[in-house]
Amino acid sequence: MNFNNKNVVITGGTTGIGFATAKAFINAGANVWITGRSAGNLQKATEEINSVKLKTVVSDTSNLADISILEKAIAESGEKLDVLFLNAGIGTFAPIEQATEADFDAQFNTNVKGHFFTLQKLIPHLANGSAVVFTSSTVATASNSGTSVYSATKGALNKIAQIAANELAERKIRVNIISPGPVQTPGLEYAVPAEAKVHLAAATALQRLGDPDEIAKTVLFLASDDASFITGTELIADGGYLNYGLK
Repeated sequence: MNFNNKNVVITGGTTGIGFATAKAFINAGANVWITGRSAGNLQKATEEINSVKLKTVVSDTSNLADISILEKAIAESGEKLDVLFLNAGIGTFAPIEQATEADFDAQFNTNVKGHFFTLQKLIPHLANGSAVVFTSSTVATASNSGTSVYSATKGALNKIAQIAANELAERKIRVNIISPGPVQTPGLEYAVPAEAKVHLAAATALQRLGDPDEIAKTVLFLASDDASFITGTELIADGGYLNYGLK
């Protein structure tokens, strides 16, 4: 797929799916902005990607003031955006009885409020005919124990994306959702113990965890002209997890 001179913003682009997608867009010719909460992580990503087509913005998606920093950077560039990949997210897992208000607020602030207001602030900077992609998850559909708060944030994201697809259709802006299953990312390493990762891999039809590069390719498809008649849709990339692991 060719994204020559297309302008792309990826929130949460320093590791995992966001980082893999940034590399994929740059390899396809795009100019890419990535955000992250840590200047150090952004510097590390810059060194690893090593491209003049990459720009970074220190911006915490859960903080409206930081979202405004991102908006200002895009406005000052004078460029319209062709792709907005709303990817930043966090997850903590506990039974409902043990979930804390702090965990609840942190996940909703990052996973829902952050995506909603980033989209709101950047709508004026989206080119007509551009593409928006939300990172959701198979947990928005599944009902796994211990995932109540995280699953609720992803379910909320799906509905926001579907409504955004209707509201932005007049400008030919397509809005879609990528819902990965279990993927080998630093976030998964942090949130899930090793034995649980083995269980997650065994719960997929393909009997393995996904690779961030596989999800990146799916995002590029949704953002490309090859998906020109797809909007308001959730594309599940889970190795068969929903059909196999939850049978």
